[in-house]
Amino acid sequence: MNLKELSEKLGLSQTTVSRALNGYPEVREATRQKVLEAAKAHNYAPNTRAKTLATGRAMTIGHVLPVSKKHEMVNPIFADFIAGAGEIYSDNGYDLLLSVVDDEKEEASYRKLVSRGAVDGVIVHGPKVNDRRIALLQELGVPFVVHGRSSDVAADYSWVDVNNTRAFERATTFLLDLGHRRIALLNGLADMDFATRRGAGYVAALESRGVPVTPELMFHEEMTEHYGYETCKAALAMAMPPTAFVVSSIIPAIGIRRAIAEAGLQMGRDVSVVIHDDALSYFSNDGDVPAFTAVRSSVREAGRRVAQGLISMIQGAGDGVHQEMLEAALTVGQSTGPAPALREVLQQEG
Repeated sequence: MNLKELSEKLGLSQTTVSRALNGYPEVREATRQKVLEAAKAHNYAPNTRAKTLATGRAMTIGHVLPVSKKHEMVNPIFADFIAGAGEIYSDNGYDLLLSVVDDEKEEASYRKLVSRGAVDGVIVHGPKVNDRRIALLQELGVPFVVHGRSSDVAADYSWVDVNNTRAFERATTFLLDLGHRRIALLNGLADMDFATRRGAGYVAALESRGVPVTPELMFHEEMTEHYGYETCKAALAMAMPPTAFVVSSIIPAIGIRRAIAEAGLQMGRDVSVVIHDDALSYFSNDGDVPAFTAVRSSVREAGRRVAQGLISMIQGAGDGVHQEMLEAALTVGQSTGPAPALREVLQQEG
């Protein structure tokens, strides 16, 4: 079915139907819903080229990913984010343009995308503290939403972020309530903004209980399984090893579990582990009793929220700035238990 046939079925002009399908604000909401329902019922899909000509838009969202020897953004977390964002793109007739570039070519890539009119908007991934990309995109005048936030940026900009500080304060407090005092933090790279906020939550929880902050128990690196394994192995060999770990992702936590088992210890009994970012398609932590205690936040849902916020901005809905804070929920699994000393006291009392 083409636009003319759909218009005739609805008894509306082709212009009205086209504007309703493309989100123009002057179309009455009742008319828009009528058109959308009819389009769905008759499997109508507008021609992409015709839609581009009609709207003056590229109907494309840009993602620029810097890849360096130090940090690789293309990972399972990114895949889940794109899966969520892709659902929203598909529902709204947008395509995705992915540019993977060297770090030093990132700024030029943004400038090229905008000057060519190749994208209607951009999603920014992996913001760093005082991220320069925000000022650049504001200078270029292209709509954008940041997945995360950037500390020390005074300008008002659009973002969707999880409350990292509160999530890690809650995770650390949970371990403190179990009697743990030697708690290690396995965080992401130190210049990433999420890692700064998660570290602040960890420190705040310790300080609120009068527990000394021990720098030797705070680790920063790219979040791989190998990082989790090697770091946990070294930590357990300390003269005073940690009895618990707070971990920035399920991926390094899998390495931690391996190191604990190799040391002849049992996770949840001898060493406790709380993780973040456990709701990933290929690293599931589901089950009646999850393997890991976690502060859960769906990356796929974040992708949906970021994409929807950006499309709303492109279509002129709202006040032009989209900011949304997501909260993480604590789910207790098999990876946590009382600190060994507290367990002994409880057993004696029992």
